[in-house]
Amino acid sequence: MSRPYTFVPPAGVRAYRLPTARGEFAVLDAAAQGQPRGTALLLPGFTGSKEDFIALHEPLAAAGYRTVAVDGRGQYETEGPKDDEGPYAQAELARDVLAQAAALDTPLHLVGHSLGGQIARAAVLLDPSPFVSLTLMASGPAQISVSQQQRVKLLRDALAVMTMAEVWEAMRSMEPPEETDAGDLDAGLDDLDDLRRRWLANSPAQLIATGRQLCAEPDRVDELAALALPTHVLSGEFDDTWPVALLDEMAVRLNARRTIVRGAEHSPNADRPLETARAFADFWDRVGD
Repeated sequence: MSRPYTFVPPAGVRAYRLPTARGEFAVLDAAAQGQPRGTALLLPGFTGSKEDFIALHEPLAAAGYRTVAVDGRGQYETEGPKDDEGPYAQAELARDVLAQAAALDTPLHLVGHSLGGQIARAAVLLDPSPFVSLTLMASGPAQISVSQQQRVKLLRDALAVMTMAEVWEAMRSMEPPEETDAGDLDAGLDDLDDLRRRWLANSPAQLIATGRQLCAEPDRVDELAALALPTHVLSGEFDDTWPVALLDEMAVRLNARRTIVRGAEHSPNADRPLETARAFADFWDRVGD
């Protein structure tokens, strides 16, 4: 998960609940400036939230793009069952994305970070018609690396016997504050109150279910390639969740645009937001031309 520099939306970004046929979803929605060029739906990763994209809204608005970042079911400010994993099956989360797309009622550029990329891929494979492009950001072709699988398993085991508050305290005690995480969870803010509040608001059932998905995701790259949907594979220059070389290979298999954001790791959206926004807009401009 990215570590946003703030949880306070910048000027021009609206926080509200998007009504859909599958319930309401908390979103941050930034209108395009000047001549509108398109709309993007942004899906966060494991343990993440819509705030992970908070530094991208202003530069993308300036480039003419409306951006709608969403908390998925059971993530942060979107409610979901805390004990039932069924609603968090990947196909269910993909249908949520299609419902969000229908509610926005416009052709969309779809962006998924990490776990969000795999959910985005599943949504596109169910129905590509609402989407004009797909960007997979730090999101690989199949299951996560062995080292990350071990970390996610530790988290899942802890959530099975501990409360969310207890898991948070355990994470904080096990590692230095600047490195504390759960799976991808980084505590990089000076004030941890926002990160703790977000952590506590997540559904444990959602984390357990999606953590299992990350460890067992099959390779569906050939299915995606067969759609011929314009695709962008973007990552940092280092990633311990999916090796960069594996993302390079995936981009070739997809005949996709490939961007490596220098100086970024698993969360280019937070590590190098201006460069990431520029890469998004350049890809979307080419798709729209």
